Amino acid sequence: MAEIKVHGIKASTCSQRAFATLNEKGLDFQLVPVDIQNAEHKKQPYLSLNPFGQIPVLEDGDLKIFESRAITQYIAYAYADKGNPLVVQDQKEMAIVSVWMQVEAQHFDPPASRIGWELVYKPMFGQQTDNAAVEENEAKLAKVLDIYEARLTESKYLGGDCFTLADLHHLPVVKVLMGTPSSKLFESRSHVKAWCDDIQARPSWQKVIST
Repeated sequence: MAEIKVHGIKASTCSQRAFATLNEKGLDFQLVPVDIQNAEHKKQPYLSLNPFGQIPVLEDGDLKIFESRAITQYIAYAYADKGNPLVVQDQKEMAIVSVWMQVEAQHFDPPASRIGWELVYKPMFGQQTDNAAVEENEAKLAKVLDIYEARLTESKYLGGDCFTLADLHHLPVVKVLMGTPSSKLFESRSHVKAWCDDIQARPSWQKVIST
């Protein structure tokens, strides 16, 4: 079998979704570093892999796909017989998992990533944090986490009683925010905090952040 390749960087939250999924499946892969400081991802030949010029891209044999959430789903289904399932077989149960995967992408990630950009990444690049943007997006994220808190009183994980992609997709941005004052949004909600502690302790994720 051809070796799986991930074009990306270790610090990329989107790349980390792919890494965590591959680790959950116990799959070996080769990281192909992309020199984003020199905008390698905005030039050929990288644009032949992803015309939007973003990371990561996964190569598995003759298959080349981009968008981190599409990559994780491919891994889960293509390697269903490996490691942890990450998806469920029952169609109705999978429909619920899919709902929460969409919630992460459409409702959680936009405000959470904006907070991370303002509090973590802007200072790294010597830019000034927009405190008004932080407050605005904290208010948006708080409303999402209120819904998560209610959901997590009904099941251990967002998609049900087993860990799935609906949970895994949150890991990189949760890790970023837990190192900021915005961690209070998670820690002040007991079920959300327990869920965050649980998913962050998974060996697959610990391997991502320790390498």
